[in-house]
Amino acid sequence: MQFPILSVIVFTPLLSALIILLIPGERKTEVRVTALAAALLAFLLSLWMYFNYDTAAAGYQYIEKYTWLPALGISYHVGVDGISAPLVLLTGLVMFTGVLISWGIDDRPREFFAFLFILATGVFGVFVALDLFMLFFFYEIAVFPMYLLIAIWGWKQTREYAAMKLTLYLFIGSVVSMVGALVMYFAAGMNTFDMLELEKAGFSTGFQQFWFPFVFLGFAVLGGIFPFHNWSPDGHVAAPTAVSMFHAGVLMKLGAFAALRVGIMLLPEGAKAHMWWIILLALVNVVYGAFIASVQTDFKYVIGFSSVSHMGLVMMGFATLSREGLIGAGVQMFSHGAMTALFFAVVGMVYDQAHTRDIPRLGGISRVMPYATIAFIIGGLVSMGMPGFSGFVAEFPIFMGVWKTYPWIAVVAVVSIVVTASYIMRIIRKVFFGQVPDEHDGHLSDNTRLDKLALVVLSLVLLILGIYPSVMVPMVETGVENILRLLGGA
Repeated sequence: MQFPILSVIVFTPLLSALIILLIPGERKTEVRVTALAAALLAFLLSLWMYFNYDTAAAGYQYIEKYTWLPALGISYHVGVDGISAPLVLLTGLVMFTGVLISWGIDDRPREFFAFLFILATGVFGVFVALDLFMLFFFYEIAVFPMYLLIAIWGWKQTREYAAMKLTLYLFIGSVVSMVGALVMYFAAGMNTFDMLELEKAGFSTGFQQFWFPFVFLGFAVLGGIFPFHNWSPDGHVAAPTAVSMFHAGVLMKLGAFAALRVGIMLLPEGAKAHMWWIILLALVNVVYGAFIASVQTDFKYVIGFSSVSHMGLVMMGFATLSREGLIGAGVQMFSHGAMTALFFAVVGMVYDQAHTRDIPRLGGISRVMPYATIAFIIGGLVSMGMPGFSGFVAEFPIFMGVWKTYPWIAVVAVVSIVVTASYIMRIIRKVFFGQVPDEHDGHLSDNTRLDKLALVVLSLVLLILGIYPSVMVPMVETGVENILRLLGGA
């Protein structure tokens, strides 16, 4: 029997959360050390899983299946393919760096890390689930800790509003998609929630075309698709730094991945019929998000709307239903996750020192925070899609796929690259290389060693993927081949 690597990855954060809750609240150092050890273990396990995935064999690997409720056809069935394996690695990466960034949290760190790890278990679970019921089970576990993390530890001015708005949007979206999933279960008549079996159910074209929008859009709400995106920037801004990193870096990918896994892969004929208007919504995400980001004066809102814009590229890649577009979208989910985690880490560090996110009141940060400056520039180059960085590896295939299927949409979407470059350059000039305002002169200090370690790890990942794309692209390609097979060579 093979080692149950996926179960260990999924439940390591949950077990760690329980252990952390048993530590007395006043022993904060022990809480932090336990959290860091658990996050490092989850990251190392996800790395081992990723680099031992057999790309030549492709398909689902590390499969575990245990019957849970046979009367209802529910089983604990997990496995990863070329699309989900990078996302498991991304979750481990963001979890580890998020704990490093959160070392300084002094307000109930025990409860903070416990909720963060419960959220991580939900995210890991969705990415590995091959049973539709288990996917929803883990999906809800991932969504609900966000409310508490934002409402308790978030930015005082907006945390209650943002937490409630986020929870309601995501809960309503998940209910809509759950209705579609239950309809699929009953229509299949196979008494199983196993998604590998449901792929063979042979739903009628009319059935798929009717239910696809419910399933896809229900999940795509968490992916930030227009016009159901406006919970996202508010949630980003109100959340504490590590939660922003999880929120933008991983949770939005969770919505996009579920929309792909349940919507496109189980209802391929529905996907073919509806993708012409899905790509229009994604185009609005890409261009509108970039323009709105460019006029923000709050540093965190810039990154929040930038995140909405870049997630639009993932949805555009999906909507092409083409080999190039899907490969680009798969890589973009990983690249964007690491990039936004890096961005929000830097924003959090600047805010912790300057106690403001107002861009006109910031300047000269590079003099005291060289690591944060270099990290933000690397993130900015990724965001612009510059060659040699992971953003180019992801965005170029997406635009190739869009050009082949909807040329005029590719032309309009290119505008976002120019707008993105303009606001990234503006921030670098104003925040990092301008004059240090009098109110901050002499009051700013450099980042801690743990902060620097987090920045270095995230930056290296973005650089390695940009310089050596074959570390991920062939793996994503194997996952895309399976999607194309389900689409009938679309």
